[in-house]
Amino acid sequence: MFDAQKIRNDFPILQEKIEGKPNTYLDTAASAQKPEVVVNRMVKAYLEEYANVHRGSYFLSDKSTENFEEARKIVQKFFNAKKTEEIIFTRNATEGINLVAATYGAKNLREGDEVLLSRAEHHANLVTWQQWALKTGAKLKYFDLGEDGSFVLENFLKELSSKTKIVAVTAMSNVLGTIFPIKEICKKAHEVGAVVLVDACQYVVHKKVDVADFDCDFLVISGHKVYGPTGIGVLYGKYELLNDMPPYQYGGDMIETVSFEKTSFALPPARFEAGTPAIVQAIGLGEALKYLMKFDFNEIEEYESMLTSYMTDRLLEIKGLKIHGMAKQKGGVCSFSIDGIHPQDLAFILGKEGIGVRTGHFCAEPLVLSLGYKSLTRASLGIYSNKEDIDIFIKTLEKAKTFLA
Repeated sequence: MFDAQKIRNDFPILQEKIEGKPNTYLDTAASAQKPEVVVNRMVKAYLEEYANVHRGSYFLSDKSTENFEEARKIVQKFFNAKKTEEIIFTRNATEGINLVAATYGAKNLREGDEVLLSRAEHHANLVTWQQWALKTGAKLKYFDLGEDGSFVLENFLKELSSKTKIVAVTAMSNVLGTIFPIKEICKKAHEVGAVVLVDACQYVVHKKVDVADFDCDFLVISGHKVYGPTGIGVLYGKYELLNDMPPYQYGGDMIETVSFEKTSFALPPARFEAGTPAIVQAIGLGEALKYLMKFDFNEIEEYESMLTSYMTDRLLEIKGLKIHGMAKQKGGVCSFSIDGIHPQDLAFILGKEGIGVRTGHFCAEPLVLSLGYKSLTRASLGIYSNKEDIDIFIKTLEKAKTFLA
């Protein structure tokens, strides 16, 4: 059976006290905590194996390059990608989306073309395509979700057409928790000749990512969401698309030859990794994914589904509380409001009791406004979360509600 208590022992920060109270961390959707093996691996890389990559002809450079490229292989395996050349290291998922928009989008979008998004997109996916639509003359279109926040295929198909050139969607909403049927979305999009970019930042923490099964064209994640370090992300792209895309940035290590008159560029992935990369962060991400691959994702899903249901039921016991996003296919996120109480006041009191939750619009302002709010409170789960966390959270939440009322 899935043993969350044993897993918690891998995360030293969860043993720390917050103002004398247990560290009740319910903000994994914003950024996941790091297992000790990830931190230790990065320390080893800095203290014993560090040098710049791809350029030196000496032991440390060779070792660092080997570790860096091994991390790429780990990501390839984790994603079930066909080849390592389809794995590009970025600063985060945001940069990955911007890279696709500034290369594939700039090259292929024309006036009258359409980019289709859901109304549940993170700003990284919405604002990026909004700005490139303005630059290219393309039009943004949005499809609605159901009243309970669920994905509705008919709504998606109603907005999908022969004019659609790019479909850019989240695999799991960071506000509603809704799981999107990515494989079906890709199939329908490909039937009209569109390519699909998937924001899998939230999804990858809870469910197995399989780009071959999805048949998506592009997919992005951020390392810090998946128990790895900040400052590193991944863009997966089908090689035939990457090979036809121009560079995103210019500089060292992304060139084939340079003269004073002209430059020819390297093949993917080097073409899209200009300059010294985040070497140790990539190694740390590889270690985080190795850690995750020790688990059976079916067990992770089963455990987190149970925990999400438990948290939902406990929250709904609180009078005046409303959960936003009640889709049947849902990940470990609960965004909610309480009548007459501002989320920031609530979070402040919870924080004083060692409980970490998120407030605001969660970088999905149009979605939260459409729900009738400027700000919500969000509790989110990870593999280290347990019922005790939720019980402490609910007990303190009820006290805070009484105090603030």
